[in-house]
Amino acid sequence: MNSELMQAVELLEKERHISRESLFEAIENSLIAACRNNFERVDNVHVNIDRETGDINVYSEQTIVADEDEIEEPGLQITLEKARETDPTAEVGGVLRKEYNSKEFGRIASQNAKNVILQKIREEERGAIYNEYSAREHDIVTGVVQRTFGRNISINLGRADAVLEEKEQVRGEHLHPQERIKVYILEVRNNAKGPRILVSRTHPDLVRRLFEQEVTEIRDGIVEIMSIAREPGSRTKIAVRSNNANVDAVGACVGVNGNRVGMIVDELNGEKIDIVNWDENPGNFIQNALSPAKIVAVFADPDEHVAKVVVPDYQLSLAIGKEGQNARLAAKLTGYKVDIKNETQAKDTPGFRYEDYLDEEMDDGEGYYYEDGEYAGEYAEGDYVEEGAEAVAEEAPVTEKAPAGSEA
Repeated sequence: MNSELMQAVELLEKERHISRESLFEAIENSLIAACRNNFERVDNVHVNIDRETGDINVYSEQTIVADEDEIEEPGLQITLEKARETDPTAEVGGVLRKEYNSKEFGRIASQNAKNVILQKIREEERGAIYNEYSAREHDIVTGVVQRTFGRNISINLGRADAVLEEKEQVRGEHLHPQERIKVYILEVRNNAKGPRILVSRTHPDLVRRLFEQEVTEIRDGIVEIMSIAREPGSRTKIAVRSNNANVDAVGACVGVNGNRVGMIVDELNGEKIDIVNWDENPGNFIQNALSPAKIVAVFADPDEHVAKVVVPDYQLSLAIGKEGQNARLAAKLTGYKVDIKNETQAKDTPGFRYEDYLDEEMDDGEGYYYEDGEYAGEYAEGDYVEEGAEAVAEEAPVTEKAPAGSEA
């Protein structure tokens, strides 16, 4: 029996990641309960299990008193007369130790002991799962699509199932049973029925973690992700910078022949990814964020976090993007509200002095920035509104090598 007990403990520890000590404590507690239920009322019961051999020692201890009148705690005290029935040498004031054989426990007591052990195993297993996945909150894991219940999807993560709620699913993405996908762990809740793990396929940090996995320079801290703007299933813009002058941040993220960013695009089922250089100069940053459009000039107000951008007439549709997506993502990426006008509109708009953008000497500390004779600014979150703009045209194709960034 002892060898079987040790084998069972080792198996549970290996398969369910439950500590040996917790299992031994559960068995000891169950034997204490069984002893109290099966034999006469004895409160001071002790169970010791040898952690090496599995030998079990069950016993009780009671203080010996002279007679019934001196008994104040029946479960902890015993009269001298009764004590001598077990130990003829017993004396008043001594302690009677009585050994019990666990094999003599009745069926009901044994079943209760079994239930106590199983309950402890379930509690320990839930605790181990909670600790494992709560430590991975805000990280990504690989899971297998199980089934759909309502509008939610069950994802098996190995030791536990996670819930991909409808609001965290990418619109238009069809996940099939047994498909392996990567998900971002949003939250792990410790409920009475076990941990509830909530995951996401839409969170911007899913893209961040994917880049951290694929790009060595990011993991090593050489390249840093500064901001991410994402419209799940459609397009993502990511701003990066290099902490090493000899390392090209965009090139490191793209990889040789686009292999690194290509892996991420495949994982996101074809979602386009623009990688641009971050710049502490808000004008330069906004210009990069609006890539692949060419920018004539940018006027940024750091206090109001708004920016006015001038583009060539033929670049307006490309700068705005299909249904305003490029401008919208640029605004989210930089934190500025972006107002884009072509050169013709800029000249005709009251208060929007186009000549300001052509003055290379202007830098009065109010948010004007220039580089190579052109102005650069930043963006802010908010819906883009193009005053007097015509219907947005289809986005022009992007060349593989864009000066301000890269698109996959």
